[in-house]
Amino acid sequence: MGTLVTRKDIPPWVKIPEDLEDPEVFQVNTLVLESLFGRQRSRMPHIEQVSQSMFELKTLESSELTEVLIYGSANQKLRAKWMLQCMAERYRLRQEKGMLKLQESMKTLELDQCLE
Repeated sequence: MGTLVTRKDIPPWVKIPEDLEDPEVFQVNTLVLESLFGRQRSRMPHIEQVSQSMFELKTLESSELTEVLIYGSANQKLRAKWMLQCMAERYRLRQEKGMLKLQESMKTLELDQCLE
């Protein structure tokens, strides 16, 4: 038995009730989701339309994680999950690259201070 959908604005491409049963569920860091969907989730409708699925986000208590529920046909759910996971991984790699640049800059500053 699937979870109950709490959204009232179900997109027209989601078939009721069969697409609302058995959602694909996974957890993502809340900060990553903010970068993907925007602070007010303003990009969420666009990503839903592109993936032809529907998302529901549930922030987990005492955690930095958000539970993502994806509704749609089996293929749409898998494609949407893959798309979100790829976007999250890309965000993580960009953050990691930024941290490496920051570390290099810090080392350069330390070397410059030692030479003085």
